[in-house]
Amino acid sequence: MGMTTSSFQPPCVALADAVPTLQRQGYAVLSATSVCAMAQVPLTDLMGLVPSWSDLPADLYLKDGGRYRRRRHASYIVQADAVQTVPHRAHWQPLEYNALHGGMQRWFEPVLPATAAQPAWTQLLLALGRLCSQLKGVQPWFVEAHQFRIDTTDGIGRPTPEGAHRDGVDLVAVFLVERQGIKGGETRVFEADGPNGQRFTLREPWSVLLLDDTRVIHESTPIQPEGLHGHRDTLVVTLRHGGFQDEAPK
Repeated sequence: MGMTTSSFQPPCVALADAVPTLQRQGYAVLSATSVCAMAQVPLTDLMGLVPSWSDLPADLYLKDGGRYRRRRHASYIVQADAVQTVPHRAHWQPLEYNALHGGMQRWFEPVLPATAAQPAWTQLLLALGRLCSQLKGVQPWFVEAHQFRIDTTDGIGRPTPEGAHRDGVDLVAVFLVERQGIKGGETRVFEADGPNGQRFTLREPWSVLLLDDTRVIHESTPIQPEGLHGHRDTLVVTLRHGGFQDEAPK
């Protein structure tokens, strides 16, 4: 089966419509302009984060043997107008949410202090906390942030090697940071309990896909290089009530 080359436009909504749209259909897409308004930062500040994606170590946990994913990870508790950094911890998901990489402690390299210290980073986390509280009620949010680079080192790169999935959280935000020299990487969102779905390609730097993870499943199609080499950079932030997903004590 050949790669899909379709490129449907993302169904962006106005910032004021983000929560109603999430409530109605379980997902919403915001343009970079709306993301800047939501986080109260200029686009130049968000673009200032981009160089840190060129310093991501390889993901050593890929069970398909691939070398196409690089990443860093950090954890926070976001409450009202405060972001509390949590000591570095393993990323863990149960098998029911990640059939490929669930049930294992994955110790990724931490987000660099210089990245996390930039005000735009904190502002994004605070904005997502506010949005999640609007959607699900005001409470502390247990937040994980993942910097991803999917590249074409192996000829093909897989943004979601586990396939269409849920993350086991309340809200997922997938920010497109950069697309360089690739085709593919189409986003697909489906109702968890129904037939409806939508597909589109995120292309604008710092546009975001917001997902009510209790209601929809999502995936991104593989990427291939247009020339010799290419990559797709994303920032994925998950928010969960009640605590982090952690392995039950043995």
